[in-house]
Amino acid sequence: MTVRVSYVDAVAWVCLDRPPLNLFDTAQQLGAELALRELEARDGLRAVVFTGAHGHFSAGGDVKEMGTLPPDEVAEYAERISRLTREVAALPVPVIAAMEGFVLGGGCELALAADVRICTPTARFALPETPLGLIPGAGGTQRLPRLIGLSRAKDIIFSGRMVHADEAARIGLVDAVVPEEELTPTARDWSRRYTACPAGALAAAKQAVDASMEGPLEAGLDLERALFAPLLAAGERTAHFQRFQASRAEAAASAAH
Repeated sequence: MTVRVSYVDAVAWVCLDRPPLNLFDTAQQLGAELALRELEARDGLRAVVFTGAHGHFSAGGDVKEMGTLPPDEVAEYAERISRLTREVAALPVPVIAAMEGFVLGGGCELALAADVRICTPTARFALPETPLGLIPGAGGTQRLPRLIGLSRAKDIIFSGRMVHADEAARIGLVDAVVPEEELTPTARDWSRRYTACPAGALAAAKQAVDASMEGPLEAGLDLERALFAPLLAAGERTAHFQRFQASRAEAAASAAH
């Protein structure tokens, strides 16, 4: 099994496990697809954390396999890697990438499809396809500029250079750099932060925010309004409103004393 899925409460932990570098060969891609089908069918899922085994997240595509693809299989290969990251991005729950070691090529593109990214100081990011005569094919040319800006993304994509963890944090490629021993606890804490929110509200918030990057402002505002109204009408809000009002009253009483 090259992709392992485990569950802690309502959080799925998806571990890439193809030693030594968790390369995305066809078997790894198909394993990831099976894992996604499992997540999509899982009742009560509230968050997903992607990790990698053997001290690395993923060093990307298997160049040896890619170099020997028969011409009639190239289009299918390209479609599969693009579909994989699109489906990760489309999961209706928060997706966290918790990374160490190599985060290269398709591994980096998988991380870009997550909602937030955490890494250790050992993490090394790159999209090395252009120097190999290719371009990133699983979302890198589209998601990286949206995340870190056009000129920075062009530099990384054009050169294929390695980005170390400290630079990744400085330019916004990752959201936090933590010591190796804190990577899993931090990912767990962040997932709990999100799962404390109502599931319907989280899914709607993710849909609305993602849409803001895909079209004009007016279209995004229309979608936001369309998503907001049903949530306001739903019974799920009542208990949360009551708890919030109670906590606010308690805070006000404490401040008065």
